Amino acid sequence: MSESTPSVHPTRRHLLRGGALAAVAAASAPYSSAGRIFRPGGDEMLKVGLVGCGGRGRGAAYNALQADPNTKLVAVADAFPEPIQDALSSWRNSPDIAEQIAVDPDHEFVGFDGYKGVIESCDVVLLATSPHFRPLHVEAGVEAGKHLFVEKPVATDPAGLRRIWEACKKAREKDLSVVSGLCYRYEFGKQATVERIQDGAIGDITAMQTTYNTGGLWHRGNKPEWSEMEYQMRNWLYFTWLSGDHIAEQHIHSLDKLAWVKGGYPVKAVSSGGRSQRTQEQWGNIFDHFNTVYEWDDGVRGFSSCRQWTGTAHDVSDWVFGTKGRANIQRHRIESEDNDWRHRSEGPDDMYQNEHDAFFASIRSGERIDNSDYMCESTLMAIMGRLAAYTGQSVTRQQVLESQLDLSPKAYAWGDNPASEIAVPGVTKMI
Repeated sequence: MSESTPSVHPTRRHLLRGGALAAVAAASAPYSSAGRIFRPGGDEMLKVGLVGCGGRGRGAAYNALQADPNTKLVAVADAFPEPIQDALSSWRNSPDIAEQIAVDPDHEFVGFDGYKGVIESCDVVLLATSPHFRPLHVEAGVEAGKHLFVEKPVATDPAGLRRIWEACKKAREKDLSVVSGLCYRYEFGKQATVERIQDGAIGDITAMQTTYNTGGLWHRGNKPEWSEMEYQMRNWLYFTWLSGDHIAEQHIHSLDKLAWVKGGYPVKAVSSGGRSQRTQEQWGNIFDHFNTVYEWDDGVRGFSSCRQWTGTAHDVSDWVFGTKGRANIQRHRIESEDNDWRHRSEGPDDMYQNEHDAFFASIRSGERIDNSDYMCESTLMAIMGRLAAYTGQSVTRQQVLESQLDLSPKAYAWGDNPASEIAVPGVTKMI
């Protein structure tokens, strides 16, 4: 078995294939970005802000500050005060980044409108709230001319997806970097594996299979003093309007890998799904399993399975089958009639850190990154699968693009917020 041992830093070819169009800051002239002048080499301080202080947001902020020593975190926002205080305590007790935490009490923004204060205060904004709010936050960030890190997925319904796509067009016009939280595209091992597949290592692709079978996730319970809106916001995973269901919130990573390997997106999806284990009211209105068949315009099919069941076997894997062999994307292995291959890296390959390293390098060099197309397309792919399962019908890409489904609440305010009914295949209709 042959092995690849690329350097720790990706080549330009890897970056282009992986969707990260920036390696190191190399230009010598100053340039204008987001309304300020930044000089290559990190001479200017970048003010970073975070919207959404949960676990993913905390990690993104840590990676951002590690990516560039001339950064300071100056503003944070969350719907609730507790995550903000927990995050600040964690960062201030981390010797790696403690000196870069410069959030004063006036820049701790709580509530639905907190994102506005962060965007106004910063050069670079990290967006990591529950996915429903992503279109609103991206629109505001682009309007203000800020570079954006955008967690996945980027919308929970077609209406939101169209909004964020339009905002990303404006970001392109303003030369802003937009980096996606679909972090596998920044893992060097996967870049090398996908590159070999696309170069013909397994011949023509005939089929693909991806599995994301995990256990149950957290639930924060309920309290008498919480309104229905607060209850849903604190347990956002289990409400489709907030999370997009787990096929979008979690399994999108797997779907994105299939589309990346294939070099395009499916035109149709057929799916089954439901609630086998999480059947009680506390689990909101999402499903706990999906089994989806995606079809590309050349007839190739991708078989997708995901579930969140406690006490069951776990499997996170992606397979690509071709006329000359097969590839295990997750394990960076290729078995071919020509030559077996396995990727080995000589240095660190942390995809979370890699994406922020590339993000801040793009800001310093002026060579913008634009991940907007694949982050929107992969979100659309996930919504296709969800709607196919919810309705029990074959759903096309065009149907989703034209769908008028908008899951937004009547108002962003604490109070009553009736959740949608649990979908019933064959009864629930495509809107």
